[in-house]
Amino acid sequence: MKEKETRKEDIEKDKDKEDEKEKVIDLPTVAQVEAELEKELNKKEHSRVMRTIIFALMVTAAAAVIVAVLMFPVLRMTGTSMTNTLMDGDIVVTMNASDFTVGDVIAFYYNNSLLVKRVIANAGDWVDIDKDGNVFVNGEELEEPYVTGKALGECNITLPYQVPEERIFVMGDHRETSIDSRNTAVGCVSKDLVVGKLLFRVWPLDSMGAIQGAR
Repeated sequence: MKEKETRKEDIEKDKDKEDEKEKVIDLPTVAQVEAELEKELNKKEHSRVMRTIIFALMVTAAAAVIVAVLMFPVLRMTGTSMTNTLMDGDIVVTMNASDFTVGDVIAFYYNNSLLVKRVIANAGDWVDIDKDGNVFVNGEELEEPYVTGKALGECNITLPYQVPEERIFVMGDHRETSIDSRNTAVGCVSKDLVVGKLLFRVWPLDSMGAIQGAR
């Protein structure tokens, strides 16, 4: 009887040993460990590169917005005072500037709105306009290829008229309907109120190009 019990115990011990063998965990090889480490490092490097790219894109976008707002504001035209040079709905790019020459098209603040007109004369210049709408500056007639229909328009100033200091005399290209420096309702524009000079029309696409100036 004792022999049977002893034998049974031996069998159970042998079985336990087999179970322990089955529980042994296979350790990865050195090559496997190195491969796994390299994979993790690649993941970290990829994440770092992506973060760098995203940060660079954000900085570039912010810089573009700052440049657009401060240096090259984009404006959408409303109204018809500059037809046929600029039409209602046109989108234009402007540039900050402090000096303006005859023929430049500028945007300026007027009663919390933005107006767009063309520079006709600067401070100290004498402006005269005849009944047919021909414009003279300092005695010389302006060549204005951008005007399709000349007219004296809404003029209530005494001509000839001298432009005051630090002011700009402006007129719309649609001379018959434009309210501008010919009328005391707008008058001459203070340089402090000028947003910038219009450079380029970007919309509509079929009219894209530089804005026509004086010749």
